[in-house]
Amino acid sequence: MSLSSIRLDSPVNMVVVVVLTLLAIIAVPWFWDRWKRKRLWRSATILLAVVLLVLTTGMAGNMIGGFFPTVGSLIGTGVYSGQGTDAEAAQNGEDLEKLRDTGVAHAKEGKGTVVHMKVTGRRTKLTRDVTVYLPPQYFDAAYKELRFPAIEWIPNYPSGPEVFAVYGMPQQLDAAIARKALPPTVVIVPDPTGVPKVGHDTECVDEVNGTANDTYLTADLRDWALQKLGVAPNRQAWTIAGWSSGGYCAMNLVTRHPQWYGQAVSVSGYDKAQIDAETEDLFHGRQDINDANNVRVNVRLHPSPVQILAVSGEKESYESYAIDQIRAAARPPLQFTSWRIPDAGHNMNTFKSQIPDLLAWIGAHTAGPAPAGRQAETTGGVLPWPLPRSGAHGALADTDQ
Repeated sequence: MSLSSIRLDSPVNMVVVVVLTLLAIIAVPWFWDRWKRKRLWRSATILLAVVLLVLTTGMAGNMIGGFFPTVGSLIGTGVYSGQGTDAEAAQNGEDLEKLRDTGVAHAKEGKGTVVHMKVTGRRTKLTRDVTVYLPPQYFDAAYKELRFPAIEWIPNYPSGPEVFAVYGMPQQLDAAIARKALPPTVVIVPDPTGVPKVGHDTECVDEVNGTANDTYLTADLRDWALQKLGVAPNRQAWTIAGWSSGGYCAMNLVTRHPQWYGQAVSVSGYDKAQIDAETEDLFHGRQDINDANNVRVNVRLHPSPVQILAVSGEKESYESYAIDQIRAAARPPLQFTSWRIPDAGHNMNTFKSQIPDLLAWIGAHTAGPAPAGRQAETTGGVLPWPLPRSGAHGALADTDQ
């Protein structure tokens, strides 16, 4: 049995663990007098009860927040990367054409096709898991000459592409495209961390004397997507998005690379790389590089013509404070919008509830499919697409800077 097959979100498993915990707690006083001369057994009983109690509490919190579906996704083994996909492609997606029949069949049902593969960056030589969503129109002959817009969706730490299915994103994208809130869009979900994951939160930055995560996630993946997936090169056709650490990544990368991305969406993201037990010393004392990866600093000193949507829950004090600081620092031509979700905390269920509105916001700001020969144009070079604007469900604020 693999770690990826052990469910953390199963009510049955939760009940089993609760029952075992109660039995372990009852066993402590029950055997206490019987094992007067067996101190090792006494200690083992207490330890078992404590471990099970911690496990029960953790599983309950995980089910409430909707964070990790399996043990494999929790510890970042990478085994779970293909979960929820329709096909496994060869290295760098060299055999994507073989998915045509599958894609056509899915399109008849109004569904996109989800494929998992390993992608090696041309510059960094890094090889990581990548999951790609191809919209129902991708294999449609009527769209053969068109280039699709792209969303690069950055998973939260320590997750990888497996969370694409956990988010329920394929179904959400199908629905958004069907109701024309979002144009047919290719979605790229990379692993921002690599392995090992635990204790190695990269924050999507190029580490000083370390891994070039930023370069892989931006220059490498974008070039690969242009060549292999046939997406649009127009910066307004590219959105980068994410939740939690992925939200920081989205805002940081869009302000660092406005020549490649036109929009960013952050949910529960923050303004600068964290320093904690899970994050290594990424900058090794280089304050200049630290500042270069600080969203608040970049929107003030290096504003660019990008659009950022930042969303936080009302109970997320740190993230909400960071967003307020970014909004106060933002300068034109950058456009900054923020939503505050009532009674919401830092958990995946809060994020999942916002996905329809996030996709509608992206759809209202992104360029639609366009002929390949006209992609260099930033305005007037895209086909008309009905893009209804949508506000957040119960949002407290929608503020433009």
